[in-house]
Amino acid sequence: MSVRNQSSEQPAGSVHRAGFACFVGRPNAGKSTLTNALVGKKVAITSNRPQTTRHTVRGIVHRPEAQLILVDTPGLHKPRTLLGERLNDVVRATWAEVDVIGFCLPANEKLGPGDRFIAKELAGIKRTPKVAVVTKTDLVDSKTLAEQLIAIDQLGKELGFEWAEIVPVSAVGDQQVELLADLLVPMLPESPPLYPEGDLTDEPEQVMVAELIREAALEGVRDELPHSIAVVVEEMLPREDRPAEKPLLDIHANIYIERPSQKGIIIGPKGKRLKDVGIKSRKQIEALLGTPVFLDLHVKVAKDWQRDPKQLRKLGF
Repeated sequence: MSVRNQSSEQPAGSVHRAGFACFVGRPNAGKSTLTNALVGKKVAITSNRPQTTRHTVRGIVHRPEAQLILVDTPGLHKPRTLLGERLNDVVRATWAEVDVIGFCLPANEKLGPGDRFIAKELAGIKRTPKVAVVTKTDLVDSKTLAEQLIAIDQLGKELGFEWAEIVPVSAVGDQQVELLADLLVPMLPESPPLYPEGDLTDEPEQVMVAELIREAALEGVRDELPHSIAVVVEEMLPREDRPAEKPLLDIHANIYIERPSQKGIIIGPKGKRLKDVGIKSRKQIEALLGTPVFLDLHVKVAKDWQRDPKQLRKLGF
């Protein structure tokens, strides 16, 4: 078992590599946080509740000798709804197309049935190298970490495959994040850059704006809501008649929930929560787009949208 702990310098060669990596793991295993830490700018939404990433958000790590494109898939889980099944299909389709898979396992939680479920799926994907990424190492002592590393090594052996690497990281403490990139790069194919320098993600801006609004709407909401929120940006238009040096972008977005009873939760007493969601997401959107924004938010009910194929399509799934 090789566990990497010190940075490995890439020898100076003229070979350029570019390719795709994806992080998988149980919901809330630290996939999005890790993506953001590697890219160095917020691209995937992070929330302290599971099941928030719905779109394949790609973050791009630019290096002189390589371009690592990160595909952030939704957490794989046992599906309960049609949406759950769609999400799992997206995950498997993504795994089949990437050059390397990073399996995120939090250092502070013992391996459970959910981890085994994913590891079994991974064992079925023969050709793609699999790296075990032990996340949240800032939350445990060295003895606990050592036990987790051994357990992960065993898990691979039980299922009949060898991890290409086992790497402990802390995205929050920024420990070993660069090392992880160093280890993923040699697993990519030789290729010129696939995206222009400066691109951080190829998600359409509207999708990223919708995700930022959704993240703000999830903050502090009671546990029954995470799956019931979808956000659709209806339009993004520059305000007319503005001087060039004072642009303003008008964004109109709808927050969809499944039941009328949820409306009050999102809007809050006297509209306070919705106003907070607007303020918080507007700041993030302005940082993302680099321009002042006027944000117009409405809450709408789309009855049981997670179980209705027509509504799912309308909401972009």
